[in-house]
Amino acid sequence: DKTFKFVTKLPAVSHFLKKAAKIDKGSSTPGRELVGRVTIKDIEKIAKAKMADLNAIDLKGAVNIVKGSAVSMGMEVIS
Repeated sequence: DKTFKFVTKLPAVSHFLKKAAKIDKGSSTPGRELVGRVTIKDIEKIAKAKMADLNAIDLKGAVNIVKGSAVSMGMEVIS
């Protein structure tokens, strides 16, 4: 029997963040150079979509994970 399981997942959080900020790539120096802006609403949408793939207990934890990814890519998180 040569059966196997194939599990497809959503793209990475960085893909969704780049799409929300309308940029091609993240910053090469994240602490010094800002490349884009994302809103909290965008981050919440991304967190809801990626909730199954993230290692978070609730939505608040997932939002914090996505927010950390945005900051590490050189994006500014605005309210």
